[in-house]
Amino acid sequence: MKVKFLVIRFSSIGDIVLTTPVVRGLKQQVENAEVHFVTKKKFACLVYSNPYIDKIHFLEDNIGALIHDLAKENYDYIIDLHNNFRSNKIKRRLKMQSFAVNKINWEKFLMIRLKMNRLPDVHIVDRYLETVTVFDVKKDNKGLDYFIDETTSFKQDDLPEPFQNGYVAFVIAGTYFTKKLPVHKVSEICQQIPYPVILLGGKNEYDEGEKVLSQSKGNVLNFAGKISLNQSASLLRDSRLVLTNDTGLMHIAAAFKKKIYSFWGNTIPEFGMTPYQPGGSSEVMQVTGLRCRPCSKLGHQKCPKKHFKCMEDIDIEKAVEWISTNF
Repeated sequence: MKVKFLVIRFSSIGDIVLTTPVVRGLKQQVENAEVHFVTKKKFACLVYSNPYIDKIHFLEDNIGALIHDLAKENYDYIIDLHNNFRSNKIKRRLKMQSFAVNKINWEKFLMIRLKMNRLPDVHIVDRYLETVTVFDVKKDNKGLDYFIDETTSFKQDDLPEPFQNGYVAFVIAGTYFTKKLPVHKVSEICQQIPYPVILLGGKNEYDEGEKVLSQSKGNVLNFAGKISLNQSASLLRDSRLVLTNDTGLMHIAAAFKKKIYSFWGNTIPEFGMTPYQPGGSSEVMQVTGLRCRPCSKLGHQKCPKKHFKCMEDIDIEKAVEWISTNF
């Protein structure tokens, strides 16, 4: 007999990618599982090509209309990997048995406000997986998934010839200023390495990418804000190495099992959001010993202390050495 699951994660890029082991586990390990996923329409490309998802529903302006449609599906269980006001409203209205992720908000509050570390040493993916242990779904150590419709990918033949022989993907994106490596440090790294570099990010990073490009020695391409998410994902997949801020594209790179060097500013790896690569290769760069860090679980548009030491004190020589060793 069919067992119908509704998995809820509305946003954002990285968080949705981090749910993929749960989706895969349900589909592969629960007999006759039918897996539906609800998210925002702007993140559709993250889930459209996932073979473990049977049907996708979208949260738009009218949550009532979404709930009306979901009620027709007669789910057996709801797996709530967002656990916020809207996901709880869906659960209350559908009245199905549900299992929700523990967001450890109290532990994060203690760490941010009082610098008391009560954070569990558990990755967010493993906390997501805890929601489905009741169905005997076990961690399969296959990491994250990201599936690209190849008709939407970036074609390697369209790159300049020097880039076709290998390049470093540098993700300069970040939702908040305090999660982004400063432009001058990105430029310094690009200037110190002899390898081609492709800059990736959103429209907000276009100008920053152009500044890095203008200061480069001809080894940089700026694709920030110029290409689609799936095109960016395919460039990550085909890269030799990935340098990245703590942002969504970092998790897509992890899904492709890339060697990753990540820069951490106001957020900390202890929140459980590092690149998820069982047995994989990644390096975390952070400035330790700052009494003000972490200052937020998300980020700020300017440094509350006005010194931004968590990023300004990053030692780029270590990044350059890592690139030289691993390229």
